[in-house]
Amino acid sequence: MSGPGGPGTVDGVTLDRPARRAFLVVHVVASAGWLGLSAGLLALGLAANTSGSAATVEAAVRSMRLFADWLLLPIALLTLASGLVLSLGTPWGLARHRWVWTKFWLTLATTTATAFVLRPGVNEAVAAVSAGHPLPDGGDVLFGSVVSLSAYVFMTVISVLKPWGLTRRGRRLRKTARERTPAEPARV
Repeated sequence: MSGPGGPGTVDGVTLDRPARRAFLVVHVVASAGWLGLSAGLLALGLAANTSGSAATVEAAVRSMRLFADWLLLPIALLTLASGLVLSLGTPWGLARHRWVWTKFWLTLATTTATAFVLRPGVNEAVAAVSAGHPLPDGGDVLFGSVVSLSAYVFMTVISVLKPWGLTRRGRRLRKTARERTPAEPARV
């Protein structure tokens, strides 16, 4: 991290170029991993719901459990943490642009849902199928994956398009920055 930054940085501290690039790579890789894991969970959920074979259903939900227990939460937290560092250490800011603010809240919501809804639902399905019972509610293993995948695709789209402009705070910060900058003399 280097010296004073522009509006949107925390306490005037901004990431220097190598740090910003490193965090950006981590964020993009983690986000792409989260998107891929969600697609994989959806495929496994579809297999569990459409297979007539008890062995296939059990293999699918056990695989979902591996994804949910060992990969999803660390990747979700890494995505959240790297996104926060990028937003707080760059002029983009956390609450300056609507697309960044939207991504933050969606990431926070999907991380929470992963921890408290998706993982327990998958674990319940594994427990039931392992005990020789049928899949409790096939919609449960599909719903979380569909919602997650939809949210991650949406967040990817807004990361690329950067829609909606500045937030009220962003407009205020931009106006304050312009007022502090002396006007350049006219060139003759």
